[in-house]
Amino acid sequence: MRRQDPSPSVYAAEVTSPRRNRVTPTGDIVAIDLRGAWLGNRGILHDVHDVVRFHASDLWITCALQFRDWRLPQWQPHHFTVLFFHDEAVSLAAGHRPCALCRRPDYNAYRTALATASGRQPPSAKDLDRQLHLERIVRGTHRRRVHRARWDQLPAGTFVLDQDEPVLVLDDVVVPWTTRGYGARRTRPGRGDVDVLTPTSSVAALRGGYRPQVDPTATAPSGAQG
Repeated sequence: MRRQDPSPSVYAAEVTSPRRNRVTPTGDIVAIDLRGAWLGNRGILHDVHDVVRFHASDLWITCALQFRDWRLPQWQPHHFTVLFFHDEAVSLAAGHRPCALCRRPDYNAYRTALATASGRQPPSAKDLDRQLHLERIVRGTHRRRVHRARWDQLPAGTFVLDQDEPVLVLDDVVVPWTTRGYGARRTRPGRGDVDVLTPTSSVAALRGGYRPQVDPTATAPSGAQG
């Protein structure tokens, strides 16, 4: 089942200039105006209003912008740093997975799809986090890990690095992503290899039937993006 576009955030007040709390497909945390459709958690990364570390543990999750009546003030001391993703495909590429609390149906669907693709039992959250952490960054560093794959074997929803830019793979097209959002679509290559950003476990989940929410501008006809 395709994820529905979330409703606007109630978690953080608007500010006049963007803070460094948006996450790109490469996993970098940047200060841009692009609105977030999902909330991210990597632990406590900030000191006052500055992000001072890349992650705090191997728990990297993607949360709903709204859950029950909870409110999550941004930059609160001793509380996890509230991050934002343009869409869910971006969050998967960055190395996050659905939250088991606020997104339980999506979390279960992700695990089931991963099990379908691998032929194994659905992993526990602890095992899944450990595996994703091995796949997304080089151990002992903050350097991003990529893996090679053939263009014709990549499921829709995967992010790759094509011509040194993050590109979303759809069925028969690819769509470049920038800090301003998705760009003009182009034909998906039919042969050759490419560096893949989305961790192998998440690629397997996509192959097994998990369908992430993708911003509508990525699938709009060329020239219709606003």
